[in-house]
Formats: sequence, C-alpha cells, structure tokens
Amino acid sequence: MLFNSLDFAVFLPIVFILYWFITDKNLKLQNALLVLASYVFYGWWDWRFLSLIIFSSLVDYTIGLQLKKEDLPSKRKLLLWTSILVNLGFLGFFKYYNFFVDNFVEAFSFFGTKIQPNTLDIILPVGISFYTFQTLSYTIDVYKRKLDPTQDIVSFLAFVSFFPQLVAGPIERATNLLPQFYKKRHFHYSQAVDGCRQILWGFFKKVVIADNCAEYANQIFNNSAEHSGSTLLMGALFFTFQIYGDFSGYSDIAIGTSRLFGFNLKQNFAFPYFSRDIAEFWRRWHISLSTWFRDYLYIPLGGSRGGTWMKVRNTFIIFLVSGFWHGANWTFLVWGFLNALYFLPLLLAKRNRNNLNVIAQDRRFPNLKESVQMLITFGITVLAWVFFRAETITHAISYLKSIFSKSLLSLPTIRPTNIIILIFIFIVVEWIGRRQQYAIEVMLLKQSRVLRWAFYMVIIALVFVFSNEKQQEFIYFQF
Repeated sequence: MLFNSLDFAVFLPIVFILYWFITDKNLKLQNALLVLASYVFYGWWDWRFLSLIIFSSLVDYTIGLQLKKEDLPSKRKLLLWTSILVNLGFLGFFKYYNFFVDNFVEAFSFFGTKIQPNTLDIILPVGISFYTFQTLSYTIDVYKRKLDPTQDIVSFLAFVSFFPQLVAGPIERATNLLPQFYKKRHFHYSQAVDGCRQILWGFFKKVVIADNCAEYANQIFNNSAEHSGSTLLMGALFFTFQIYGDFSGYSDIAIGTSRLFGFNLKQNFAFPYFSRDIAEFWRRWHISLSTWFRDYLYIPLGGSRGGTWMKVRNTFIIFLVSGFWHGANWTFLVWGFLNALYFLPLLLAKRNRNNLNVIAQDRRFPNLKESVQMLITFGITVLAWVFFRAETITHAISYLKSIFSKSLLSLPTIRPTNIIILIFIFIVVEWIGRRQQYAIEVMLLKQSRVLRWAFYMVIIALVFVFSNEKQQEFIYFQF
C-alpha cells in the first residue's frame, strides 16, 4: 500500500478511528489492532510475504527469551548467530541470489567455460532490508545485555511490523520504539497537528519535488547518449533532488503518521545537502541506517580505535556494505566505494567530526568558507549519485564522460522552468527550517492563523496540481 494512494487515504482514517475511539481504553487491544493493521498494510502488496516477517519476528522473539535464560557464552553466541543467519539468510536469498549466480556464470565465461545457471524468478519482498535490520538490532541488543527481552509477543510483533515505517524506515531500535508499546498512549491534539504538518511536508517532497524530478531524470538517464553534457548535468541534479525528496518525504510521512498514534520515531534526515563535508553528509543522510552500521558493524570491527590500516579497512567495509545493502548491482558497490574515498581524507586528517553543528547556526546566511564547502560537498555527492542511478558501471562512466565534455558549456535542451522554480523554493524553505526536525515544523507558528493556513493550502494545492495520474512508488521500496 502506497502512502500516496487512495487505498492509504481510506486505510489511515479507519485505523485512526478504531485506535482512538474503539480500543483506546485497552493497551493490548491497541497493540493488537496495530499488528493487524500493519499486516493488512504490508499484505496489500503480496500476502505471501507476510509469512517471512511473521517467521522472522517469532524467531527473534524466541531467541530473545532464550538469551535471558542462558549465561554460557558459547550458547549465547550460538543463539545470536542463529538469529543473524536466519534473518540475513532470507535477505540474501531474496535480494542477492540471482546476482551471485549471474556473476558466478560470468566469471567462468571469462575463462572460457560456459555453464547453465539455475536462476530463479524471485520477487523481492518489499521492505525486507528494513525490517530485517530492525529485528536484528533487537537480538543483538539483548545479546549485549543492553535490553531486557520482552515477554509480550503482541508488542514485539507490533514493533517489528509497525506500518508507518515498515517498508522504508526509519529503521528503529528496540531500545527506542519497543518500550513505547508498553505504555498507555493518550491522544494529544498538538502532537497530532504536528504529525499532520510533517505528513503534509512529506507529501510535498514526494509528489511535487521527487515525482516531477523523476520524470525528467528518467528521460535524461534513459536516453543519455542523445544529450549534451549540460543536459546530463541537469539529469544528475534532477535525480539528486528526486532521491532526497522521495526518501526523506517517505520518512516525514512515516514519522508524522506515527505521531498520530502517539509514537515518536527518530529523525532520519537532517538537511544533508547543506553539509560542509562528506562526513557531515553521512551524519545527516538516512541517519537510522548510518547509525545502524556504525553501532553493529563499524564499532565491532574496531572502529577508529586501531592504527591507520584498521581505520582505512573499516571505513571501506562500512561504505561497501552500505552500498551493497542498497541493491544487487555493481553500481551500488562503486557508489559506496566513491563515498569511502571521499570520507578517507577527513578520517586520516582527523577532521571527520569537525562539523557537528548546523551550518550558519546563529546566522541567516553561510559565510564564504561554508558556502564553498557546501557547494563542493554537494557537487561530489551529485557525481556519486550518477553511479547510484545508472543501470551499469559502463553507463555511469559514459554518462560522466559526457558531462565533462565541451557540450557542458552548451544550453541544456531539457530545462523545465516550473520544476526548477519549485526546487529553488524548496531549497529556500529547507534552509529556513534547517534547525528543526523538519523544514516547516515551526514555520509561521507565530504568525496569524490566516497566513499559516494560507501557506498550508498552497502546499496542498501544489500537491494536487503536480501529482501525476500514475502513482509513483517510493525509490527505496526496491531496497
């Protein structure tokens, strides 16, 4: 079920009414309703895949209980690795089976041996990369004794399958989200209004910015050989705003929807395109995944505690794994490798934690140094996105070569004025609201109600005017 669909527009009010007006006096019923609603939401794509999420949930719930009873280190490790192998086994099979088979065949073909592969027509379950990491974090935290395992199976099922963030995050930690299912939730008007405001901004990002940028990005990338360098640069910029509007828009809708039900999810994007270096960018982009890899992979590998070689090794591992998490294609690995190269000089110079505060924290505009840093970081990020978007490495390299050709100085043949103006307005609004959890969180709250509602109505009108007849899936559904 897509957030930007009529189905969800009917589904959400029904669940909201049942949640607050029918089951609000019984916490267990509320949680059971959320489990049922989440399974309906997820099963809307394909009911068959509900068995995967239910099985993974039951495995980790059971292992959590066993870890509490077991003190012998060897048996505790066995339980932990059972959880890891089951969850990553499902993820690896559905997401990477054909990738490894195809590359195995190509490797043998290179040496003159032809073999017949047994590839399968595998459908990737929506959201498997997200809920797998979410339930894995529970088992790992219980194993490390950072979290007491729950005996409330309904709460645990609700934690794993919570529908607002089930299929594309944020990837919540059990330490933050699970305890919220134990406590009685009360409806707060201000919290619900704030949630609706964030949902509205999320729809603006998705429908107005991302979907319309996607139209031109697809047109240019799919016919890149026919376009000039300046037009290809426009295509890369369109995709840059498409993926940000699409993914951060989903996160805003998910977080806002959660607030309608009395839950607080963590911020997943913190205005990453205003970053002054690539380290800051990765602290602000897909925060839930970046911190997951930091806590469950980078730090266990030794983090930055060892010598130079260990720091370099761990940096490349974390970025390559992050790239491969996004999809079974060599382009994602190259994208991760590029970001590791960007990050490495900062790490070696011990400057990767220089920019921890918001840019121009106490000022309206950035200074010259900050502006240059921001433009350079944005520029190298755009170049890396070309590999993320391209179909193959060859396509990406050809695309970049064409950008840096003489035709870069020509006038782009595709330059939709209305979309460019909207992107400019979007950047201005995001800049004004960069100190908040989302851009319009407190915007105009001190102004008159008429002005505030006029602003909201303009956003709503833009969403309707620029929405395409064909619903556009969120990019990260494929991951």
